[in-house]
Amino acid sequence: MVFFKCLFIFSVFGFFHAYFGYPLSLLLLRIFKNKKVAKKEILPAATFIIAAYNEETRIRKKLENTLSLDYPSEKFQIIVASDGSTDRTDAIVKEFSTRGIFLHSIKERKGKENAQKEAVKIATGQVLIFSDVATYLKPEAIKEIVANFADPSIGCVSSEDKMIEEEGGGGGEGLYVKYEMWLRRLESSVNSVVGLSGSFFAARKEVFRDFAVDMDSDFRTLLNSMKIGLRGVVDPAAIGYYSSVKNSSQEFHRKVRTVLRGLTVFFGNLDFLNPFRFGLFAYQYFCHKLMKWLVPFFMIGALLANCILAASENVFVYLLALQGCFYLLSAAGINKKLSTRFIFRTPAFFVIVNFSILVAWIKFIKGERLIVWQPSAR
Repeated sequence: MVFFKCLFIFSVFGFFHAYFGYPLSLLLLRIFKNKKVAKKEILPAATFIIAAYNEETRIRKKLENTLSLDYPSEKFQIIVASDGSTDRTDAIVKEFSTRGIFLHSIKERKGKENAQKEAVKIATGQVLIFSDVATYLKPEAIKEIVANFADPSIGCVSSEDKMIEEEGGGGGEGLYVKYEMWLRRLESSVNSVVGLSGSFFAARKEVFRDFAVDMDSDFRTLLNSMKIGLRGVVDPAAIGYYSSVKNSSQEFHRKVRTVLRGLTVFFGNLDFLNPFRFGLFAYQYFCHKLMKWLVPFFMIGALLANCILAASENVFVYLLALQGCFYLLSAAGINKKLSTRFIFRTPAFFVIVNFSILVAWIKFIKGERLIVWQPSAR
């Protein structure tokens, strides 16, 4: 029984540290170490890159939104990198050629990161900005995100995500996004963020020394910044708006893809766990990434140990009942009618997210890697 008590305590500790202990430690660190960004308006040459695959239904709206951005046109290069699109995406983009939008058509589909890599080769800007087709920006967004590079310590900047909840969408995603944005602001104030919003982020051109097509560009960009002694921050004034994923199934598969690629980057860059080289970032890298991805194992360990311990001690009977209620609420939250209620939606989203992480681990251990995927419908 001692083993199962240790397993239960370890699992519960791991779970709470991943979601609460890590942020609390950063709040304590911020008392002694509060980093500001010396942000001011600057207007360097910038390149705006949109990677697209078969986006005929959304690309026109994205390009109109891009043309509405407030930035000097003579300093603003816009590239649409079409990743082997087979629909009318290329034709629609060509309609905008007289308005300053350049189509870089890649004949063979090799994935979003490859499309971005090819676009970087022809980019002329000192600052490179990446945005997804499904993300919409306010006119001031580019000036806001670029202003961070007035601070020479900044290598890359993440936008702040704001999700537009639609009827039948969200499934708890909105609450998770708010938590993640709060955590990134906290990380920025202490040292550096550990990840960027892939839907809208920017970096100095010199950060793009290598661009692996099997690794998330946003995660890799942040790590490249840290390698050359620069940090990444989030800017709450640079906001990327996007719609919620339309159903739980899409949400699940999107998360599996994201975590599988994240695991590929993490285990391909274990040197960032070295505190003698990367200092506080090594702790952040471990907690924000690995600890979060270990949560499904902590949940399994806690439930397994609790089931065994409940046979001998009453306190564990009550704890098992609490776990059982949580999983019953999450199961009810899968129901479309009940999923609109917070008490059901939040546990359901949490379980779906962690089950998707578990599936991603299984795929990763089996040697599966992901380069190309179809974007989720939003």
